[in-house]
Amino acid sequence: MKMLAIDTATAASSVALADDEELVASAQKVDRRGHVAFLVPALEFCFSQAGWEPGEVEVVAVDVGPGLFSGIRVGMATAQAVAGAVGAQLVPVSSVDAIALRATTGHRKIWSLVDARRGEVAVGRYRAVSGGVVRDGSVEMCSPEELRAMIEEDASQSLIVGDWAVLPDDALHGLHAVKTGLPRYPDASAVLEIARGRIQRDQLPHSDEVRPQYMRDADVSINWTDFRSEGPWK
Repeated sequence: MKMLAIDTATAASSVALADDEELVASAQKVDRRGHVAFLVPALEFCFSQAGWEPGEVEVVAVDVGPGLFSGIRVGMATAQAVAGAVGAQLVPVSSVDAIALRATTGHRKIWSLVDARRGEVAVGRYRAVSGGVVRDGSVEMCSPEELRAMIEEDASQSLIVGDWAVLPDDALHGLHAVKTGLPRYPDASAVLEIARGRIQRDQLPHSDEVRPQYMRDADVSINWTDFRSEGPWK
């Protein structure tokens, strides 16, 4: 099964191609404002490295957020265009899920954070299980103070991953059962892995039901005049 993953929901943009479980090409760049400029060249690079034609892609997985409004829109629009053009299955993946999957812990509760700006973070809570992680509850938007209160109330040994660096210096001070770690951002290889598991469990929405996870109104609107339609799927 040939799969394409697109992740532009955060400051880190990435693209990856996989054939079943083998990662065959990938590209990544961290640039909060560079999603549009990155995406088409990255797709062209990955298809060239893999020696694939776009029509060979059977699944397109995309990070639907939460994260940066303009980044989510770029990724969603591109994924939908590619999937529609080649008749591939579209699979949505959450950015906090992709971050949590790459966290390294055997026993700590995982708190996966994405910078939502305006002084808030999107938070998902996870348990490490054999072969991956399981989310406890829904993704929430909260202030640093609310996040600290949630962690204190939980009282578990915890690992915080994702965009914890955006928190104020004193946000986690004195929480002795809490550690911080990597990754900071989601990446397309994790999006591929989550999408592959969803396919195997037959947990797929109809393509028309795939929606961005903005979680609130946009800060800005994307400048679509900068977007170029040229790409390897044409």
